[in-house]
Amino acid sequence: MGSRGAPDRLRGAPSRLLNRTATLASRLVADGFGAVGARRYHYWLLAALEQFGPATQAELGRRAGLDRSDVVATVNELAGKGCVERAPDPDDRRRNVVSLTRVGLAHLRELDGVQAAAQDALLAPLSAAERAEPVRVLGVVLEHRGRIRRKVLLVGCRSGRVPFV
Repeated sequence: MGSRGAPDRLRGAPSRLLNRTATLASRLVADGFGAVGARRYHYWLLAALEQFGPATQAELGRRAGLDRSDVVATVNELAGKGCVERAPDPDDRRRNVVSLTRVGLAHLRELDGVQAAAQDALLAPLSAAERAEPVRVLGVVLEHRGRIRRKVLLVGCRSGRVPFV
């Protein structure tokens, strides 16, 4: 066992490596967005609006993968900056339809640059060819996880729970 850092059995655990990398990635993205007065949820909602078009707040939340309460707060923030507009849904006046404005599209382009810079910083030690591999591998893991969402493999765990390492 090495004298520095994590114990050997943890050092190579994929879950630990992914967790530490995710923490680093999250910090890089949050710092980058914070420097331009934005948050990650702003980017997610603007990207969903740009790709899929106007949507109710509920649809927007599903498309961006956000909780309903986070959608309301984020739409309020973006509307305050002139990035999105809300209008009553013509099919149901109790709901709002959110749409992207020109200001919002320009802000999205700015955030695309911030996101790209964070990805570059995260993957700096990798060559251009190597950078595609983590995306491919993690995509496979997440796709598989989505298929077995309820199915859990319990190996060597007396408590009946899979420990997070």
